[in-house]
Amino acid sequence: MRLNKPCILLIVVAGMERFAFKGVVSNLVTYLTDVVKMSNSTAAKTVNNWCGVTSMLPLLMVPLADSYWYRYSTILAFSFLYITGLLALTSTALLWTWIPVDKTCGSSFLFWSLYLISLGLSGYNPALQAFGADQLETDEDLAFTKDEKKPDSKSLFFQWWYFGICSGSLLGVSVMSYIQDTSGWGIGFAIPTIVMITSVAIFSFSSRFYTYRQQDMDVNSKPLQNKFQAIKTTTSKMKNFGFTLPAASNKSSHVIELDSKRSRLICRENKELGEPQKSSIELPQSVKVVLRLFPIWTMLLMFAVIFQQPATFFTKQGMTMKRNIGRNLLIPPAMLQSAITISIILLMPLYDKVLIPLTRLIITRQEKGINVMQRMGIGMVLSIIAMVIAAVVERDREA
Repeated sequence: MRLNKPCILLIVVAGMERFAFKGVVSNLVTYLTDVVKMSNSTAAKTVNNWCGVTSMLPLLMVPLADSYWYRYSTILAFSFLYITGLLALTSTALLWTWIPVDKTCGSSFLFWSLYLISLGLSGYNPALQAFGADQLETDEDLAFTKDEKKPDSKSLFFQWWYFGICSGSLLGVSVMSYIQDTSGWGIGFAIPTIVMITSVAIFSFSSRFYTYRQQDMDVNSKPLQNKFQAIKTTTSKMKNFGFTLPAASNKSSHVIELDSKRSRLICRENKELGEPQKSSIELPQSVKVVLRLFPIWTMLLMFAVIFQQPATFFTKQGMTMKRNIGRNLLIPPAMLQSAITISIILLMPLYDKVLIPLTRLIITRQEKGINVMQRMGIGMVLSIIAMVIAAVVERDREA
């Protein structure tokens, strides 16, 4: 089974974007302390806040993109914001190197450029991944295959997708951290900017190869409005559990019926609103699905804190290590983060070929070996062990 050309192109584009992003974020704490002259704690807080905003913004932008914008145009629009932020960041680094810049003014311009990158990422990455999945689902080679073969092709696509972004991240962390420490921050931020511009050019010039799903062009599908409407009707149900129905003669009002046995609220709109009855029945279910995710999101908050440590305090700790290889080669502290990506790339085939068959055969007797929640639990336990080891090492280093 092979991927089609559009999928391969989008995987390459995604890998180039990860190269650009990791080339900036992996060594950003060093830039803030050495060039902007922030303290270690302030620099780490700045990077953590920026990464947090970057992670949360898609929750606001993706519903807007799904409701009002096409995925292809969303990718191009937000890539423009992304590139503008990278250009502003590169300009800041060059100005700080060539001429004296007021600290307050320079810091403000730096923050604006960083959060402009966050805004670009909020719509670019989700739309690009969904657009890549669209290419697979509408592939002519899969149009007449059996249903059980389609999940395998999707799994193959996302495996290569993850491999692509891990490879781009590895190159961004290792190559760019070395260039930034040896050749300067101007060229260190300019290269990710050029790579990002090249990736957008590849994406736009390859538009004739893409397949555009009809569902993406359906302007009547507005998930954001549906969710707000669901919250509104559910809140109304909770506040007005016992109420009387409006008079039947009032034809312009909404007729609301409460089914106490099924505890379901059914809204029947008048003809002027023109909303289908199927949508009103399914609205509460879409919100319930989102609400079920909140316990998982809450549980993963601390994992996000742990996962952010390599880009901040672990990088600063790496500055105190002996990082020489031979007499002339000095490994940048940010390059130590590449150990995470290398581990992922090496362990992915081991996970699929060894761990899953063993758990399927010996422990769970399930086809997938272990389910998603079990994988998350194992990852949380391993992260706890990693933080305990890091704490012990830091205690002994300070002793």
